[in-house]
Amino acid sequence: MKKRCVGSTALEITEVSFGGAAVGGLYRACPREAAMQTLQVAWDTGLRYFDTAPFYGFGLSERRFGDFLRDKPRDSYVLSTKVGRLFRPVPEDQVPDHSYVDPLPFALDYDYSYDGIMRSVEFSYARLGLNRIDILFVHDIGVYTHGVEKTKLHFRQLMDGGLKALEQLKSSKVISAYGLGVNEVQICLD
Repeated sequence: MKKRCVGSTALEITEVSFGGAAVGGLYRACPREAAMQTLQVAWDTGLRYFDTAPFYGFGLSERRFGDFLRDKPRDSYVLSTKVGRLFRPVPEDQVPDHSYVDPLPFALDYDYSYDGIMRSVEFSYARLGLNRIDILFVHDIGVYTHGVEKTKLHFRQLMDGGLKALEQLKSSKVISAYGLGVNEVQICLD
């Protein structure tokens, strides 16, 4: 499968990636066995770029990616996840509905600050059970998710501290790259 370089980094990703929302139960349940089989088919096809997020199944996708990738040679794939949401445990009847079926029992808080990003990365490492995350994307920071006023607040958090956290993680080689993982153009232009 063809690969491309990621910006000015040494990372090379396959032109087709495996996004983890479905194995986190987006729109319909995805039993663990089906998730593992699907990931294996992607691997056997030659996909070597895997993208997940804490939001996908409220941690479920990261856990499944980690379980699948743990026995693969670490330099044979690229893994990205996202920051911007932190989770807190809640009773199962209080799990918010964000189109995920059978998510893990958490509610979310948005946090794009220095501390929020550092905590998010730490929690992602724990869920993944892997020793390296290659790329971090700042997830869903924009009007589509937050509305105009809250986007201003979150963008200020990112500029006032979150960006410093990302730079620090990159310079200390905890990650190789970072960017935005959004569903809209305007925030990229801002």
